[in-house]
Amino acid sequence: MNIGIIAHNSKKSLIEDFCIAYKGILAKHEIYATGTTGRRIEEVTNLHVHKFLAGSVGGDKQFTAMIERNAMDLVILFHNPNMTSGKEPNVYEIASCCDRYNIPVATNIATAESLILGLERGDLEWREQIR
Repeated sequence: MNIGIIAHNSKKSLIEDFCIAYKGILAKHEIYATGTTGRRIEEVTNLHVHKFLAGSVGGDKQFTAMIERNAMDLVILFHNPNMTSGKEPNVYEIASCCDRYNIPVATNIATAESLILGLERGDLEWREQIR
């Protein structure tokens, strides 16, 4: 399955910890991420990550385009709801796009853990039939 990962700057350490904790599950799937997030995930996990541009310079648009092509199966999107900046990816557009195309999306660690464990159990196999 194709897993998309995005993290605002203030959540980069959290996404790194998440990916380290679930490296065994993530290694079985294709991971896509915006530029800086992808690089940091690769550095701490040694997993291969397909990297888009940085979110603030078009990576969020590349990410959304993949969702619109129904090529993303799960999105993990850690953002800081207290901070909005043009230098951060447009999380609301990405989450809205996931809703439009029925892509499971997690915007916090609790939901991300539920989805990643569900992925491991096979709970998201229905996505393969949609693609």
